[in-house]
This record gives sequence, C-alpha cells and structure tokens, in this order.
Amino acid sequence: MDLQGKKVLVTGAEGFIGSHLTERLVELGADVTALVQYNSFNNWGWIDTFEKKVKDSIHIVTGDVREYDGMSRIIKGQQIVFHLAALIAIPYSYLSPMAYVRTNVEGTTNVLEACRNYNVEKVIHTSTSETYGTALYVPIDEKHPMQAQSPYSASKMGADRMAESFYKSFDLPVAIIRPFNTYGPRQSARAVIPTIISQILSRKKEIKLGSLTPTRDFNYVKDTAEAFIEVAISNQTIGQVVNAGSNDEISIGDTVNKIVHLMGSDVEIVCDDQRMRPVNSEVNRLWADNTKIKKLTNWRPRYSLDQGLLETIEWIKQNLHYFKTDIYNV
Repeated sequence: MDLQGKKVLVTGAEGFIGSHLTERLVELGADVTALVQYNSFNNWGWIDTFEKKVKDSIHIVTGDVREYDGMSRIIKGQQIVFHLAALIAIPYSYLSPMAYVRTNVEGTTNVLEACRNYNVEKVIHTSTSETYGTALYVPIDEKHPMQAQSPYSASKMGADRMAESFYKSFDLPVAIIRPFNTYGPRQSARAVIPTIISQILSRKKEIKLGSLTPTRDFNYVKDTAEAFIEVAISNQTIGQVVNAGSNDEISIGDTVNKIVHLMGSDVEIVCDDQRMRPVNSEVNRLWADNTKIKKLTNWRPRYSLDQGLLETIEWIKQNLHYFKTDIYNV
C-alpha cells in the first residue's frame, strides 16, 4: 500500500506519538485529517507547535471518540484510520477507572463501528505492552498471556479484543500494533524519562522517582511512528497483533544512571512513595520480541538508546517551560 494521496485519519493526533505520526504522514504525502479532542480553548496540543507549512497541510477536526455520531461524520470518506486516542496515564486509572472504560473501550468501539460502516481500507489500532503485565517469559512475543495489572491495562485489553472481534466478525481490515515503552520529544512528565531529564535540567539535586528495579524496552518515538507506518502499508498485518519494540531491556535504575552520565550531572535518587504503583500492579519486566514485525514489515529500529536520549535531552532543554517539575504528574 502506498500512502501518497491516501485519505488518512489520525485519532489522538495532538498527543505525543500521534503528533510525530501525523508529521511523518504529511512527509509521505498522505491527505491527513487530525482528530483533536474538543476543548473550549481550541487547543490543538502539539499540533500547535508544528511549522506553519505542515499545519496548513493538515485537516484539523475536533471531536471525542466517546461520541459515535461525531466519529461517524469524521471517519466518512477516510481510507486509512490510525487510532491512537486513549487515556494512557496509569496512576490516574487507579483514581478514575470508568473514564478509561469509556474512552479506551467504548471510544475504540465507536471508531471500529464507523470504520466498518464506511468500508475503511485499513484500521491500525494502538495497543500497549502494559497488556502483557510482568513478563512470564522473555523476550515477550505476541502469544504471551495478557494480564490486567492496572485499570489502564484492562481497558486496553478490552479495546484490543474489540478490534480483534471486528476483524473476525465483520472482516474489518484491522491491524493491532503493540508499542513498548516509547520516549522522546513531546512526552509528558508522567513518564519516567522526561521526569528524570526535566528534574535534572531544573537543577534539582534530588530526583524523585518510583521503583528503580523494573525493566523496560525503550523505543525512540520516531522509530515507533515508523512502525505505525510499516504496519499500515503491509497487507500481511491485517488481523494480526505485532509488537513494536527494540528487543532489549534496561532497568529504570540503569536508565537513570545513563541519563545522569549523558548530562554530566551529580544527583541523588529518592524513591517517592506517591510515585510507586501498588505492589501487585507494578509491571516488573518488559522486553519485546520484535521478530514478528520484522517478518511482516520492513520495520527495523534505527535509534540506539543513547541517540534517542541525547535528542530528548536537547528537546527538553529547549522546552523546559512545558514541565512543572515541582508537581507529580499523574
């Protein structure tokens, strides 16, 4: 499949991964519609920071995936839909689990139903490595059992199953991409890497974090965006779940040490109780097996962790005003 001239919708286009994907789709010549969550401030999230030439080439619409009629109007006429809109903060899912069901499960169902009704050519649904929970074996392939260790992961499991059901029940051409831990420019301080970097840049001598022992499979956002593209253009991914990960793991503690080294800093790490997940909810190990995505697509990760971190550090340095380092972001 060639994306040149294709009518493409990105839900959650104003967000971290969605904004990078939107820019990449414009580069590839797609006719991009960006769905931004409606708000009275007419705020377009990260799209507001795009260069004018890029922004002017995008059709920006506001709406809410929780509302079917609006989704139906927006999806009509689209050929490819990248569905990224979701509530993603794990700590907030402990406080408001029903919000995650309504957005992630019901919202996804609205998108799928509209895509079915308008015969969309390809739907790329966004999953998460959190659906696997703590690794029962490594590296984690797509056959690994799913474990709901947080309301967030449970809601994404429900969304994934709805996507699977629309493929099996209605032949909707759905592919499910399951990114592991993406990081990079535009990520909020609810995530560990920008939390570390922004606190160091704010000249804090004590860096507040949660548990340091869990391992993660970190992936630079440009690699993740490229994985979305490759999953979209490959006919072999229809009806499939594919991991997008680096096939490597590093502990949070070692990640801190790496960032401290790259930034030439001298800081003390403090474990902050409010940043700790409930014991049985902590995902202790994530390490992706990326064999399947390499087999079904041309995707390969291009950025090393050091390369990605250096670019992220530089971006946060230039945009530190976006970060409230004295507040714990749930």
